Amino acid sequence: MKTPFELVKSYLLDLGCNITLENREDEIFVINNEELGFNNLVIGCASPLLIIEQYLFDISPDNKNGFKFLLTTNRNIIHGAFVLDESGEKVIFRDTLQLANLDFNELEASINSLSFLLSEYSNELINISKQ
Repeated sequence: MKTPFELVKSYLLDLGCNITLENREDEIFVINNEELGFNNLVIGCASPLLIIEQYLFDISPDNKNGFKFLLTTNRNIIHGAFVLDESGEKVIFRDTLQLANLDFNELEASINSLSFLLSEYSNELINISKQ
């Protein structure tokens, strides 16, 4: 029987992701998939959760329009959300899934959600990151 880490790895490979870093001890992957539009997506097996994070850009704490866009767009996101890091200045896409019953379709849906966000809102995200 596969460990959660091994299961996640097999799903990532089945999704055509390029694993650029694999740390078995910390149970972390860093993946790329040009076709889906992401680079350095971090996936961590932090039992009982699978944590998916993609750094997007820095944002000025004074950028009220940017924050408004991110929060209103969160309402339309099926899987995951735009979040801020501890500093309140880095915008990250983040999703969490349960490791105990994780299946391929769940992980695929989360990754596809990020891909959709990056393609659907690319112009808005670029503009926000420049303000």
